[in-house]
Amino acid sequence: MIIVLTEDAREAQVEGLKQNMETRGFMISDIKGQSKHMIGLAGDTSQIDIENLERYDFVEKVVKVSEPYKLSGRNFHPQDSIVGIDGKETIGGGKFAVAAGPCSVESEQQILSVARDVKRSGAAMLRGGAFKPRSSPYSFQGLGLDGLELLKIAREKTGLPIVTEIMSVEYLDVFARDVDVIQVGARNMQNFTLLKEVGQTGKPVLLKRGLSSTIEELLMAADYILVGGKSDVILCERGIRTFETATRNTLDVSAVPVLKKKSHLPVMVDPSHGTGYWHLVYPMALASVAAGCDGLIIEVHNQPETALCDGQQSITPVFFEKLMSSIAKVREAIA
Repeated sequence: MIIVLTEDAREAQVEGLKQNMETRGFMISDIKGQSKHMIGLAGDTSQIDIENLERYDFVEKVVKVSEPYKLSGRNFHPQDSIVGIDGKETIGGGKFAVAAGPCSVESEQQILSVARDVKRSGAAMLRGGAFKPRSSPYSFQGLGLDGLELLKIAREKTGLPIVTEIMSVEYLDVFARDVDVIQVGARNMQNFTLLKEVGQTGKPVLLKRGLSSTIEELLMAADYILVGGKSDVILCERGIRTFETATRNTLDVSAVPVLKKKSHLPVMVDPSHGTGYWHLVYPMALASVAAGCDGLIIEVHNQPETALCDGQQSITPVFFEKLMSSIAKVREAIA
């Protein structure tokens, strides 16, 4: 629900209304546009008497929001959100960022080598899996906490903020302390208990779209994180499951402009998981940039042929450097 205020609404009146709504359990969003001042309410608004609310002389009208997602929608937050990362890098609102690194952390030498290479080419963040959700129980599951320690070493020696995936609330305290951007993977997009707990950490959350999830479901999942009011969210399109078998997933590039229209949250794209093949990463990354994404997450490995996880979709540091150069040209072309 959105309360549209009159032009002559006094600050004391507005603050009194906000406090009243907060005491009734609603989340408040103060929306100040170029010509209108509005208050957004998130919660069970069915209990609100709209006619009574519109009797206030400083309330112009009350508008019901039809979308089931509230906090992630543009009705509540018309301007693009800019998410800060480790007090250094930002993404959204015209700020573009690339996270790059191996699918999984394998050794100190490996993660340091890749981290230094991707930073040299312009990556803003280091991505790497410490805990790996795999379809097969017999596949490499990651190094766990040991892998996280190696990511921390790479951060210390390169200065790159780290992005890595959390699997359960079991390690929430560790992630809240040691990780710069907490990734919630596609398989956990609707793990609502995990979403709510991650939203309480105060750390930015990279939320990946589920394998068969609609855009509306993705935005409602984002609301589960945002409802705590402590963490920012970055949305990520990473391919969805369709009837097509030529690629690992079907990368939904159209999701980028759709999400940008519906939501104020930054949108990243993962063309590595989205296609499953290294030679498709380059064209689909550029297509995503042209579609207006705020960033990319790219799998880079110094020896893809020997990678313990997803080597077939990982590009080399040399190829990544070429990709970053092309990304800059596309962004300049569409500016």
